[in-house]
Amino acid sequence: MCWDISLHTDLEIVKKAFPKLRDERKQLEYDYRYFENVQAITFPAYPIIYKDKEGEELGLLEMEWGVLPTYIKDPKEQEDRRRNMINVRSERILADSKSYWHRLKNQRCLIPVSGTFEHRKVHGWKKKVPYFIGEKGREIFYIPGLYQWHEIVDQEGKIHKIGSFGMLTREANTVMGQIHNDGPNKRRMPLFLTPELEQQWLSAKDEETLIPIFNYEISDQALEYYPVYTLRGYPNRPDGKHRYEPYQWSDLPPLGQDGPMQQSLF
Repeated sequence: MCWDISLHTDLEIVKKAFPKLRDERKQLEYDYRYFENVQAITFPAYPIIYKDKEGEELGLLEMEWGVLPTYIKDPKEQEDRRRNMINVRSERILADSKSYWHRLKNQRCLIPVSGTFEHRKVHGWKKKVPYFIGEKGREIFYIPGLYQWHEIVDQEGKIHKIGSFGMLTREANTVMGQIHNDGPNKRRMPLFLTPELEQQWLSAKDEETLIPIFNYEISDQALEYYPVYTLRGYPNRPDGKHRYEPYQWSDLPPLGQDGPMQQSLF
């Protein structure tokens, strides 16, 4: 769930939205084709905006996707558990004081994206149909997240400070519920926000200020969404267009009409 996102625009746009942002990136020049489909399940390094604990400074820095569960010492178990910490259930941050996310509630970040991807199950089709989902009228927008720091020791014995983060999710709205309609975490969606609430996520000083953010549900009309050809494994599409442009699947039923079909996807 919510393991694939896209960023295919200049990060200078981020700096304009956050004028006081401190650029701490180690890699200043990016090949944006790399970010056309970022798979969080591989724990990639990705540029995010983070707020320090005191909330006075904002930085732009690469962190690893998937909060590292430092409380687990066995490497295999730690990696398995980390896959479940790519997404953060926003409902648990304030409501569950014993949760790991509650402890990280003041370590907030924003994840710049051009869009996200999700798969829709259609009855009778062998493969799920991938969809692109973005916010209408926004070339780049920001999904809230939580981050943490941990230390690693390299082969030369030097200690390095590494950040890792997870993306906030919530119950899906109508459209996203029809797209993300299958799997163990079905009918969930990223916590899409308005520009004002994105800024508030970083500037909030108390829990009361966070409540409107967690309660916000973006309307179906504010979302841009369409099926694409594929996300991975099949680089070329029959019409020769870019793999993430809209693709018209033959006999694909409208959202909400996933009845039996005669044709298989592949």
